[in-house]
Amino acid sequence: MKETKTFFLNGEEYFSDKIINLLDIINYFNYNSSLLVLEYNNFICPKKDWNSIFISDKDNIEIVTIVGGG
Repeated sequence: MKETKTFFLNGEEYFSDKIINLLDIINYFNYNSSLLVLEYNNFICPKKDWNSIFISDKDNIEIVTIVGGG
C-alpha cells in the first residue's frame, strides 16, 4: 500500500503517493528555475539541493518568482 503525503505549496494543499523532490515540483508546475526563490519548511533552499530534498508529509513549500519591470 502506498503512503499518501500531504504537502502545502504557496498555501495550497496537495497530495502525492509518489516519491518526489523539490525539483520535480518546480518542473511539474512549470516554474522557471532561474527566476525563483524557494522556501522549504521556513528555510531558503539553495538551488543545488533541490534534487536531493524529497517531500515528506506536512511539508510547507513557498515559491516566489522574480518578475522584472520597467
